[in-house]
Amino acid sequence: MSKGKKEEHMVDQNKGIFAGGVLAYKMGMTSLYNENGKSICVTLLHVANNIVTACRTREKHGYNAVQVGVGLKRKELLSKPDLGIYSKIKVEPRCSLREFRVDNVPQVAVGATLGADGFNIGESVCVTGVSKGKGFQGVFRRHNFHGGPATHGSRFHRAPGSIGMRARPGKVYKGRKMPGRMGGDQVTISHLKVIDIDREENILAVIGSVPGAYQSLVEVRKEL
Repeated sequence: MSKGKKEEHMVDQNKGIFAGGVLAYKMGMTSLYNENGKSICVTLLHVANNIVTACRTREKHGYNAVQVGVGLKRKELLSKPDLGIYSKIKVEPRCSLREFRVDNVPQVAVGATLGADGFNIGESVCVTGVSKGKGFQGVFRRHNFHGGPATHGSRFHRAPGSIGMRARPGKVYKGRKMPGRMGGDQVTISHLKVIDIDREENILAVIGSVPGAYQSLVEVRKEL
């Protein structure tokens, strides 16, 4: 059996299996129309071929989870122990690995390919990704401050205002809202409804926006 036929057989064998979650690439936003002709803003997520690299069980590891990976990684960039792990499970090295906790480990073999077949239209999912980095920002953009009077002679426009007290306590409390680095944080958006699925191209269309920039990697899980 050739490699292409083997991968095709593997996909069919694991069609519809859900392993707690999948990794997808954000393709961007567009508009779809429902049966009433109303325009709906959606985000397209390309569920790349998720390769199962490990299955964790409560009896052996203390918890139930499925580890999946996406993207090929050059072997010369890996250490010998990592190469040994991939050669043992007979899977090509992957760039990104994630574990998804499950109540019961599904009947899926290591090396199997998972796609968008585990999702259904109408389901609610939560998407986790890294938000866009916006660099150093002031309190206007970072914390939605209103600022002072924009009139002549006020001398107070975009400054944060008072950040402490006088002799007591004589310091600035931790957590004070001040200018600083904005974005680049892990963000999870819940209650996103799957409105359409392209099962041939492994593309999910969810209502609303998801964190991350174009082509950024996100985790997609079903709502419990």
